[in-house]
Amino acid sequence: MSIILRLNLRSSLMLQQVRFNSKDAASAKTIPKNLLEDKQTAVLQKENGAIFDKRPFKISLDKDKTYSWCLCGKSKSQPLCDGMHKNEFLKIKQRPIRFKVEKTGDYWLCNCKQTSHRPFCDGTHKQPHIQTAVK
Repeated sequence: MSIILRLNLRSSLMLQQVRFNSKDAASAKTIPKNLLEDKQTAVLQKENGAIFDKRPFKISLDKDKTYSWCLCGKSKSQPLCDGMHKNEFLKIKQRPIRFKVEKTGDYWLCNCKQTSHRPFCDGTHKQPHIQTAVK
């Protein structure tokens, strides 16, 4: 009888874990919109920057503020731009992505610099070639 109880308990825990993961996946698919995307051309840059980190950065953002997300991957104030791309000796081609958010709150910004939804994380950092990349 104790074996059956353990199996039922294990099955119950596994079912709860699957439900939890499903909720996480559903909420992770909701990627915020950059309200300035259609007002600037920096989002059209084809090249991605250097991988800064292999995981996203959680940051609190204000609704009415304009931010500059570092695309080159060289900023010392990641994930935001500090102007490092302007150093003529580094010959950096990428420019920051200016953005605004719809509401004040916490957001996940991409730190691998490979996202398709600049500046927001879309899970690209989970790909094997990024996880095995060296800083």
